Amino acid sequence: LEAKEHLSVATEETTVVEEEEKEEETELSLFGKFKRGLAKTRDSFTSKINDLVANFREVDEEFFEELEDVLLQADVGVETVMELVDELKMEVKRQNIKDTSGMQSLISEKLVEIYNEAGDEEEDMTLNLQEDEMTVILMVGVNGVGKTTTIGKLTKRLQNEGKSVMLAAGDTFRAGAIEQLVVWGERNNVEVIRQAEGSDPAAVMYDAVQAAKKRDVDVLICDTAGRLQNKVNLMKELEKIHRVISREIPGAPHEVLLALDATTGQNALIQAETFKEATNVTGIVLTKLDGTAKGGIVLAIRKKLNIPVKFVGLGEGIDDLQPFDPDKYVYGLFADGLEMELKQEEDK
Repeated sequence: LEAKEHLSVATEETTVVEEEEKEEETELSLFGKFKRGLAKTRDSFTSKINDLVANFREVDEEFFEELEDVLLQADVGVETVMELVDELKMEVKRQNIKDTSGMQSLISEKLVEIYNEAGDEEEDMTLNLQEDEMTVILMVGVNGVGKTTTIGKLTKRLQNEGKSVMLAAGDTFRAGAIEQLVVWGERNNVEVIRQAEGSDPAAVMYDAVQAAKKRDVDVLICDTAGRLQNKVNLMKELEKIHRVISREIPGAPHEVLLALDATTGQNALIQAETFKEATNVTGIVLTKLDGTAKGGIVLAIRKKLNIPVKFVGLGEGIDDLQPFDPDKYVYGLFADGLEMELKQEEDK
C-alpha cells in the first residue's frame, strides 16, 4: 500500500513537472514566434543599434541624438521617442552610466514600461469573451489590411479554445469579400450568414444575430466594409450596425477590433484615428508585422491612441495570429543584442 501511495505521489509530481515543462516550451515557442516575426524590423533596427553602441563608447548627447534617428526610422513615433530618450537620460544619470555596454537591455526595459504606462492600470489585453452569453466581435478596417484573413485565423484560435463560432459577411460592397469569408468558413467548418452582394450590412447583422442565438453559438464574428474613401457613408454604416447589434444583444458588440496593416507604417496610425472617431475601438489587430522593417509602429499606435494591441500577425500560417505581449514584442526587436549582452555577462 505504501509503495502504491509513493508511486501515486511520484506520478502526480511527474505530471505537474511535465505540465510545467510544456508551459515553458509554449512560452519559449511564443518568444521564438515574436523573434521570427520581427526579423525584418530587427535586421534593420538592431543592426543600427549595434552600430550605435559600437561607434559610441560613451553615453553622451550625440549618442542620444543618433538613437532618436534610429527609433524614428523604425516608426516608433515622435512622442514615444522623446519620452524614451528623456527616461533614458534620467536613468543614465541616476545609475551614473558612462559607457554604452548594457544600453540595449535598458532601452528594451524602458520601451515595455512606456507601452504599459500608455494604458489604464486595469486594462485587459485579452479578448472580452462573455461567460454566460454569446460574444459578438465586430471587425473593422480598410480594405486590403487582411481583415478577412484575420477573421479566419481568429476563428481557428477560438475553436482551439473550445468555442463554437459563426461568421457574418457584413462587407457586402467589395467584390469577392463575401466569397472570401465563405472560403474561410468552409476551411474552419463554421457557418457564414450572408446575403446578396450590395445588401444592407445592418440587415446581414440582424440575420446573423438571430441565427447565432438560435444555434446557441459562443462567438459571432462580424466582418464589415472598409471603404475609407467614402468616409461619411462608412461611418454611418458602422453606427447603424452597432445600433442593430446592441438592440438585439444589450452590451454588444463586446469587442470592436480594428485591423491595421503594419507595413503601411504611419498611414496605419491615420486609419486608426479615423476609425476611433467613428466607433468605440476596443483593440487593435496589427497584421503583417512580419513583413515590415517598421515594427515600431506598435508603440506609436499605443502612445497616440491609447488603444491596446490585442493580436499581431507574425506570419502567413493559420497559427501565426498571436496575442500581443509587450515583453515578447520588445524581445523580438532586440533579441540578437540582448542575447549578446547576456553572453558577455556570462563570459565575465
